[in-house]
Amino acid sequence: MGFFDKILGSKSEGGEKASKVNWNELTTVDQLNDVVEASKQNKVVIFKHSTRCSISASVLNKFEKQIGEEYTLYFLDLIAHRDISAAIADKFKVVHQSPQAIVLENGEVTQQDSHYGILELTL
Repeated sequence: MGFFDKILGSKSEGGEKASKVNWNELTTVDQLNDVVEASKQNKVVIFKHSTRCSISASVLNKFEKQIGEEYTLYFLDLIAHRDISAAIADKFKVVHQSPQAIVLENGEVTQQDSHYGILELTL
């Protein structure tokens, strides 16, 4: 079972469902430069998820059902990569929250929210 299968569900015999979202996993701080470059071609959403939080899991599930294909999506496991979360806060001048979604266009944050407010973003 892969990383995203563990966090987001899988098509296993246990009846869990697989994520239909094409996530790009953030695992290094250096990838943030790639995120900025990607946002110059397409709108980007960074989803910061805590694998220990039921609210985060609920918001992630609902978010995946409403997000359109016109976004490039990046997923950050906050528990495994606290350093990347700190780098995101510093680089994009946003206060760390969990769960949190940050929308970038042309290298700039255009929207961000946390908890159930994520579901109210204009996406």
